[in-house]
Amino acid sequence: MAIKSSNVTARVEPKLKEQAETILAKLGIPTSTAINMYYRQIVMWNGLPFRPAVPSNRPIARDEMTGEEFNIRMAVGYTQAKANQSAPTDEVFSRLIGEIENEKEV
Repeated sequence: MAIKSSNVTARVEPKLKEQAETILAKLGIPTSTAINMYYRQIVMWNGLPFRPAVPSNRPIARDEMTGEEFNIRMAVGYTQAKANQSAPTDEVFSRLIGEIENEKEV
């Protein structure tokens, strides 16, 4: 009798695991099915099914900036606000969501 399944053991950050499983649950995909899908893609592509990379235009977190860099960014924002160079929040969020969705497609 052939073995129909095999166990995979992996250490994953608890928060990352929870976030991924929440998304998979919304999609109605069991974790084991998602892992099978991932493995099948690795076999089909003969490697990772995505290009591991850090986006070059990713936002910089506050803790990645020096105090001077942060102050410069805040000064630019303050100058723009004083010059009424702003946009309604719904437009800004629509643009940001569009950018995020475009990144997912790449």
